[in-house]
Amino acid sequence: MTDNKDQVVGLLLAAGGGRRLGGRPKALLQHRGRPLVEHAVEVLRAGGCARVHVVLGARADAVRARAALPGCVLVDNPEWEEGMGSSLRAGLGSLADTGAGGALVLLVDQPGIGPEAVARVLGAYTSPLSLAAASYGGERGHPVLFGAGHWDAIARSATGDRGARAYLKAHEEAITLVECGDVAQAYDIDTAADLVHLE
Repeated sequence: MTDNKDQVVGLLLAAGGGRRLGGRPKALLQHRGRPLVEHAVEVLRAGGCARVHVVLGARADAVRARAALPGCVLVDNPEWEEGMGSSLRAGLGSLADTGAGGALVLLVDQPGIGPEAVARVLGAYTSPLSLAAASYGGERGHPVLFGAGHWDAIARSATGDRGARAYLKAHEEAITLVECGDVAQAYDIDTAADLVHLE
């Protein structure tokens, strides 16, 4: 077993179609002068993830054309309309032969989570059996770190919009919670009212 943080790949889930945003794909929402997906990739890299896989879905061709994502592995999820679970399955599947020992999962629609939170959760990685998550005032949130030993079971349980929620609930006692409330805000960009968070 190794505690080498290079073992952990950043996994960005960026496939959502923004149904409650009038069908505007979240990956292409503008934040600080660039698409949200670019911002999120930079957060993962600045937080310590040298390798990043990005799961695309809604208007994937437009995201590829408009967003600068050099060095990222882009993963298409043709079943993105089924919800986050399908994107998590596609993303974990893309890591199967990479030699990675863990995946640090970030959601594209949470720009209040920056490199500091990523680095803290990444620091909880000790082995392919690691399970860790950011917490905000004791409430579990993102990013979440899944050691490779959990990937198959997580993929089997990931359905609809629940992602890994069922698996994490069943393995609550094994999760290392990493408090990040002092360095990040875990809001989502889901509705037009949430767009105030974008700069």
